[in-house]
Amino acid sequence: MLHTALGYNCSFSAPHRAAALAGRDVLESGGTAIEAMVAAAATVAVVYPHMNGIGGDGFWLIKRAGEAPVGISGCGRAAELATVDWYARRGLAETIPARGAAAALTVPGTLSGWQRALDMVPSARRMPLADLLSAAIGHAHDGMAITGNQSRCTRDKLDSLAGVPGFADVFLVDGKPPEAGHKLRQPALARTLETLACEGIEAFYRGDIAAEHARFLEAHDSPLRFDDFARFSTQTVEPLSVTTSDGVLYNMTPPTQGISSLMILALFDRLGVTAGEGFDHVHGLVEATKQAFLIRNRTLGDPETMEEPAAAWLTPNRLDALARGIDRQKALPWPYPPKDGDTIWMGAVDREGTVVSFIQSVFWEFGSGLTCPATGVFFQNRGAGFSLQPGPNQLAPGKRPFHTLNPALARLADGRIMAYGTMGGEGQPQTQAAIFTRYARFKQNLQQAVSMPRWLLGKTWGDATTTLKLESRFTPSLVAALKAAGHEVELIEPYSDLAGHAGAVVLHESGLMEAASDPRSDGTALAY
Repeated sequence: MLHTALGYNCSFSAPHRAAALAGRDVLESGGTAIEAMVAAAATVAVVYPHMNGIGGDGFWLIKRAGEAPVGISGCGRAAELATVDWYARRGLAETIPARGAAAALTVPGTLSGWQRALDMVPSARRMPLADLLSAAIGHAHDGMAITGNQSRCTRDKLDSLAGVPGFADVFLVDGKPPEAGHKLRQPALARTLETLACEGIEAFYRGDIAAEHARFLEAHDSPLRFDDFARFSTQTVEPLSVTTSDGVLYNMTPPTQGISSLMILALFDRLGVTAGEGFDHVHGLVEATKQAFLIRNRTLGDPETMEEPAAAWLTPNRLDALARGIDRQKALPWPYPPKDGDTIWMGAVDREGTVVSFIQSVFWEFGSGLTCPATGVFFQNRGAGFSLQPGPNQLAPGKRPFHTLNPALARLADGRIMAYGTMGGEGQPQTQAAIFTRYARFKQNLQQAVSMPRWLLGKTWGDATTTLKLESRFTPSLVAALKAAGHEVELIEPYSDLAGHAGAVVLHESGLMEAASDPRSDGTALAY
């Protein structure tokens, strides 16, 4: 039996135990779920660097008792120098490199998002930032044991990262990937976090840290400059939402693919599937994914340049028409150009009934790899997702790139509030759909919904094929049925990283809290 963590005081789910414990400690000290999430976000940036860091972006969905959910979009914008011509002059007319300084072209937005979230906590009761960052500072200064996941990831991606300035000095040992259990110390990052604790998050964008980063980035021919940091700010947004028979679902606005996650579940709802884990369940969600991704790939980008608002895709007539295009017995031919991404998701619930769904990322593993030796910060390569060709995601100064990140939240028909999400780039909407339908529609317990076998249509981090990947724990009869329907099936190992590192927290109207963490990750779910 797979057991869900249960409690009435607080709950937390994170893909690394140290992050979950940092969040728990803040909650136990009387802090809010928002403050606990900042503490965990700082900690996971230190102890899980292959998946995220403070040089990346972050997104929040926050649901406070009696209030509508609020979204925070910590999405970095492209540098003012980042133009198609700027890349063409460097012999890069077709694509933006995925690694190195040319890939580091968007301002890191996650720290600004932390501050925007903290501003929602009344100042009279807000915990000092130094207290929230203390666990992260300790891990960076004293060292932490590298996980097997990070060791494998570093080994797999070494060829593309080893020569990037600054990377080897922090993340390699004598030029080689560290083994699991190696103590990784990050003294420069510790000093950076100490500066933030003392001077405030503003220092990252307009203080000495920003000035140091601007010098480093310019020296290595990144287009980012001090003014790009200084003018940046996050946005508070109204999340996208759609109503299904299971409840009201919320997700992040563009340029994230949150719209895809909502469309998949809304389309599946229209299929009327009544039993989980069989052909109708898996095939239905895979085909709903295809319909959502086809629209996403044609038109999704910076909302300021999209031809129509993403909310228009969620109107009943549009969804009804797309659902009618799903063949209940036959697979739509695939593939299409896939999206990449690396991420962490975390969720929290506090005693006041605030529920937080949070996601933080540097795009690919270790982002651009470009690591500032003075600060220990490595910069995301999310801007490598821009296109240099005409279209909704074409690079332009100040523009926001397409994001795979999308934290999910739902208010179920019986009043439960569910926050859930995963890493996994292209797989994020698919894993969200699997977890949500298993828990909300087919009544599995929360941990079972997270742990059960999963699938992935297309590629994700660490993989290049566009097949329908199934963890080998699925029954042979289901695998055979999917193949017979025309799916190009590829079996992957049980509890594969390719299936994402997911988690979920749930608040019941009674005050009961649930939490689940993914056995595929190094994480923990806490509720008590």
